[in-house]
Amino acid sequence: MPNLPAIRMLRPAKLAALSALRGAGIFRLVTNSRWRQKRLLILCYHGTSLDDEHLWRPALYIQPQKLEQRLESLKTGGFSVLPLGEALTRLRAGTLPPRSVVLTFDDGTYDFFRQAYPLLKQYGFPVTVYQTTYYTAAARPVFNLICSYMLWTRRNEVIADGEAVGLHGPLDLRTDSSRRGVMRRLLDISEQNDRTGAEKDEIAAQLAKVLNIDYEKLKAKRILQLMNDRELQEIARNGVDLQLHTHRHRTPEDELLFRREIQENRSRIQELTASTPIHFCYPSGVYRPEFLPWLRQEGVVSATTCDSGLASRQSESLLLPRFIDHQNRTQIEFESWLTGLGDILALRRAIPQEAAAGSR
Repeated sequence: MPNLPAIRMLRPAKLAALSALRGAGIFRLVTNSRWRQKRLLILCYHGTSLDDEHLWRPALYIQPQKLEQRLESLKTGGFSVLPLGEALTRLRAGTLPPRSVVLTFDDGTYDFFRQAYPLLKQYGFPVTVYQTTYYTAAARPVFNLICSYMLWTRRNEVIADGEAVGLHGPLDLRTDSSRRGVMRRLLDISEQNDRTGAEKDEIAAQLAKVLNIDYEKLKAKRILQLMNDRELQEIARNGVDLQLHTHRHRTPEDELLFRREIQENRSRIQELTASTPIHFCYPSGVYRPEFLPWLRQEGVVSATTCDSGLASRQSESLLLPRFIDHQNRTQIEFESWLTGLGDILALRRAIPQEAAAGSR
């Protein structure tokens, strides 16, 4: 695992260096270089906060105001924002326009429809949503995420007893570590007896009672819920590109189960949009060598990771790098990646797969 305290100590120096490089004209030089023109920046976003989700998981969410600032940077900087399929075709052909960028959003949660989609329409930018589909037909939040979020909302407390949800004894919610421990125990309970999504939602409702949270009010906000059929059909009609992200947001190591995830995901998207998705994004960025031939057998032509980098003509089409933007990224860091300088200076490109597997 990376040495996080050391990274935090280095960050002010890194930001100061980026500021100096921008002031010296290096950002502009790299942006206009032939090296940059031969490369594609695929931007990755996850959630756009409806409320305080960016405080809960700043590495997963971004505030709408900050997202708008990013889109304005693309516009004023003269960047060529391309549809994913076109961009990848032109990357291979060596015909990318200057400053090429692709916008992608993972998961397809309701906050995309409510917050990000109107901004993207306003700027006229094409976008790909990698849509997981299990929860699209259910008016309920994703179980593990909503439970984690509710525990976080009580982060300064010790709950006397969690017996109502099978968690014996007091629940210490005062630290990230203790909340993760509670969450692990809760996930163990939820996986017993092959519980259905509806049964897991009942556990979440019971947890809300233990935490003195109005669960119905929380559900009404649509926090941590996926877009529903009507919303997905609307954005698809208006040009949003819906692509593969597995049905249940997981990547089984068994070939039949892995391919079933792709098949069920594709079938659901086809049912809603009458289009056949052929691009894929690894849930939580988790990938293994054996996944590549399985994806090819399912007719997948590209797959994006959560590894940092710009894609080049030599990039493996099923292991394409992206830059993950989120609440904790500063504007100058974002601009450095638009130029390509962020890629040149990057020290850590591939995320540890064991860390990625536990990131959701």
